[in-house]
Amino acid sequence: MKKVLIRAASSLFALLLLAAPALAGEISISAAASLKEALNELADGFSRQHPGVRIVTNYGASGTLAKQIESGAPADIFISANEVWMTYLKQRKLISSVDTLACNTLVFAGSTGKKVTGMSDLALLDRIALGSPGSVPAGEYAAGAIRQAGLEKRLSGKLIFAKDVRQSMMYAERGDVDGAFVYRTDALLGKRARILFTVPRQLYPRITYPMALTPSGAGKSEATAFFSYLKEAQAVSVLKKYGFTF
Repeated sequence: MKKVLIRAASSLFALLLLAAPALAGEISISAAASLKEALNELADGFSRQHPGVRIVTNYGASGTLAKQIESGAPADIFISANEVWMTYLKQRKLISSVDTLACNTLVFAGSTGKKVTGMSDLALLDRIALGSPGSVPAGEYAAGAIRQAGLEKRLSGKLIFAKDVRQSMMYAERGDVDGAFVYRTDALLGKRARILFTVPRQLYPRITYPMALTPSGAGKSEATAFFSYLKEAQAVSVLKKYGFTF
């Protein structure tokens, strides 16, 4: 009887292995800088579930990452902070399936002692940081909000452009600028800088984070598994913890 049970258990284990093959390999992810902490936690969680998988992350401005992928940089998954750079790669047939990871909110953060409660108060400041609009979605959203608020001329000469949203936040944290346009998720990580006001929603389009598999990623079971994992309840919970919305 004991031998029968052992054989049955062994057969069941073999069937389970066939039904859920172990994942092993490397996943390369290029993602918007504002996702760093949340995505690192998600990658760690996935790696604990799949010890044989190594996840390599590359964070930066969405435009910079898209150009890197276009130039042949390794990437199995791309997560942008806007639709523009995802469309850019889609038009060049460098991504396959696209989904939405999460959403965010644009805020103005700083440690200045000046009273800043809305867009009209920005003219009172001397130095304002934002990501370079040409490659940084947060900077593009901010530049659009400034235009919509009719503040372009009043802020001329006051804008300091950063390589990505995290550098904008760093300037605000160090006091190099009076404040910076950043995502709410970035501002929540600040130690000195705090949210001074939330940019009115009507001044910029909805901020979404599209994610997609590249052709190389679509051919990897590890990458497709992680892509699916990012849509599960556990991943949503982690993203919400860092301030992302849905």
